[in-house]
Amino acid sequence: MTVPQITAVRLGGSPQLPLLVLGPSLGTSARTLWSRAATHLADRFEVIAWDLPGHGSNLLVGQPFTMAELAAGVLAMVDDMLAERGTVDTSFVYAGDSVGGAVGLHLLLDAPGRVDSAVLVSTGAVIGEPGAWHERAATVRASGTPAVLEGSASRWFAPGFLQREPETGSALLQALQDADREGYAQVCEALAGHDVRDRLGRIGVRVLAIAGRDDVPTPVASLQEIADGVRNGRLVVLDDVAHLPPAEAPAEVARLVRDHADGVLADAPRTLTTVDEVRQAGAAVRRQVLGDAHVDRATAASTDFTADFQDLITQYAWGSIWTRPGLDRRSRSLITLTALVARGHHEELAMHVRAARTNGLTNDEIKELLLQTAIYCGVPDANTAFRIAQRVLDEMDTAPTNSPEGHA
Repeated sequence: MTVPQITAVRLGGSPQLPLLVLGPSLGTSARTLWSRAATHLADRFEVIAWDLPGHGSNLLVGQPFTMAELAAGVLAMVDDMLAERGTVDTSFVYAGDSVGGAVGLHLLLDAPGRVDSAVLVSTGAVIGEPGAWHERAATVRASGTPAVLEGSASRWFAPGFLQREPETGSALLQALQDADREGYAQVCEALAGHDVRDRLGRIGVRVLAIAGRDDVPTPVASLQEIADGVRNGRLVVLDDVAHLPPAEAPAEVARLVRDHADGVLADAPRTLTTVDEVRQAGAAVRRQVLGDAHVDRATAASTDFTADFQDLITQYAWGSIWTRPGLDRRSRSLITLTALVARGHHEELAMHVRAARTNGLTNDEIKELLLQTAIYCGVPDANTAFRIAQRVLDEMDTAPTNSPEGHA
């Protein structure tokens, strides 16, 4: 296995804050692509970006590598940085643009327990055609990165961006021109072999896919495929943006990264001030966690006698609690499962085992939670919970479209 050397670029924030790792697009450097967005994130995260071989601060170019090996290099970089602080195996939030997003997909597949949530920007489960990538690699090896400068300028930016933001555009194009030809070519060849479309359904971590409306290399459909293919994904489309949203719309991308990490819906009100806003936000989260089929079934079964109770659940449980940014949805699922085991609410437990999988928990993580409840809630309660969870997980693994049952 060839694991390329990856260098870290610190973009702000304190080591005491949660870790955010940012990935670049081919031909860019971490600083030119992410530095402006990072200024909006440094109060919430320790922000670390990384440079591709031969790009930006990473002058090391070794043997050719695959996309999975590039992801392994990024994880090794993170672990080296954590080891300096005396910590190991710490999880982190990840966001990556284009090839950085492709690396994110491989991290989610190969090291799922390490990534808390992921924002995948202007990328795809497959990007372009292998032949075109090999052709570009040959061109750059022969003539250097200036040979692709004009084409990249036309693909990277939405119409008018270079006129509005000449300094940002110039810095990005200069980074491309300065990139090592062999390093650039090796990334092209890694992209030629990148195709995880048949594996998207294995990803349970919450994923936000961000598309630029004017993006040609990775159009909206490419990001929609990711959002639809993973277990817990959603799509946001940015207008007047092309292939480099972190540089073209840094404040908006930073807001989306922050809100996604905090478990806040991108299309929900930032501050919920009225009962109707709380109810609408709760209805949206309830559908995301429990599924449309369950909520539609509960709504259809509602009567004059139960309607007020359904409204109470939507407004207070989902609107006032599940939308709060203080805990992510994985943590809320862990807490909810523990409480349901302790109280013996078996029908609700089955429903929330399904919800926990939607929120990114793996079967092993659910098993570990139930083992812990055997100690703190009681062996008989855990015994029943294991039986219920086994049935639900077996159903989900053989028919993943099944919807949660229960009332909440």
